[in-house]
Amino acid sequence: MKVIQSRSFENKVKRFTSKQKKVLDKQIQKILDNPSVGQEKKGDLRGVFVYKLKIEATQYLLSYRFVKNALELIMIGPHENYYRELKTYLKTRYKG
Repeated sequence: MKVIQSRSFENKVKRFTSKQKKVLDKQIQKILDNPSVGQEKKGDLRGVFVYKLKIEATQYLLSYRFVKNALELIMIGPHENYYRELKTYLKTRYKG
């Protein structure tokens, strides 16, 4: 399965250390092995899955969805204001 990264996801991951990226890669592989590992959201975020993961001492939320036989990694970040930012990002990206 092909993996696509959104611009938002790419920019956040650029700030990670190589050790953090290795942990993230393992977690993404878990998602690829079992796509239903994340929790599917309802309402405005229907079709978006959120997976909770811990990197070092920080808990992150990783949102993803499936688009045309590909896994799209939408956003990663700590819990604070995460869902509000995710909704805003999706609305601005898919306007029209």
